[in-house]
Amino acid sequence: MKKIIPLFGLMIFCNLHAQDKSKTTDAAKASFAKDFPNVAHVKWDKEDGNYEVDFVQTGKKMSALYDAKGILKETEIPVTTAELPADILPYFKEHYKNVVIKETAKITKPSGETNYEIGIKGKDILFDVNGKFIKEVKD
Repeated sequence: MKKIIPLFGLMIFCNLHAQDKSKTTDAAKASFAKDFPNVAHVKWDKEDGNYEVDFVQTGKKMSALYDAKGILKETEIPVTTAELPADILPYFKEHYKNVVIKETAKITKPSGETNYEIGIKGKDILFDVNGKFIKEVKD
């Protein structure tokens, strides 16, 4: 029995490690560590062939999206509806009557391009930096 318990523990550790590997690549982890040192509460997930990492930096929740080669695709920071560009909420209220907003975020691409996102049930509605509608995507 004494031999079974350590073996069982080793099996659980290996299984958890293998599950974590499927949620990211070594290249994405290395790039993230370089781009965002000294962060907390790191959690990886796979998203449409890319790897999303949620984390906390200087007390703020954030996320970043990397491809398999470790190239940063975008960062996302939650914002309040008051922080959205002025044209977004009127557009949203006109085109999404009685729809509840789940979350709002500011998305920044490595090029410096900024977009805003309103998350609703099953969809994300994207806007440019000036508040003009871009597109609706399935969540």
